[in-house]
Amino acid sequence: MGIIGNYCIHLSQMENFIGTYECKIDDKGRLKVPSSLIKQMENFDNKVFVVKRSVFQNCLEVYPMNAWEKVMSKINKLNRFIKKNADFIRMFTAGVKTVELDNAGRLQISKDLANFASLHKDIVITSAGELFEIWNKETYEKVISTNEIDFASLAEDVMGSFNEDNHAI
Repeated sequence: MGIIGNYCIHLSQMENFIGTYECKIDDKGRLKVPSSLIKQMENFDNKVFVVKRSVFQNCLEVYPMNAWEKVMSKINKLNRFIKKNADFIRMFTAGVKTVELDNAGRLQISKDLANFASLHKDIVITSAGELFEIWNKETYEKVISTNEIDFASLAEDVMGSFNEDNHAI
């Protein structure tokens, strides 16, 4: 909460990650996190992060605990007595791990998750709003190497129906 004049304003604790970083991962799955990303990670109250497989790409998603809890709050509202809901929950949470930075500024990526995303040696960490993604460098470069016309069309489809107040037009 912040106070401006006689008004009490709720300040959002949600942060967004910024940046794309080329990094290395060693044979034991240890990923040295760039110092500028470590500084961003310090903005989160809880220093525990959740790593999971991405739903749509062969990469990993890393959530700060508060962002993960927000996602799980939605998932926990699903009726688990509906088979497709139970199947989705199982698949969505498969392989989920918690991680913390070690004293050397590294994240330990489990073997199963590293295999899923084909992480070996050269990787890319890229911001994705309230989470960041970990990619095999070659895979990442292929995914983002769309031509300008394709990206412009995608941007229009996704963002074109919103005005500045974030309301659909």
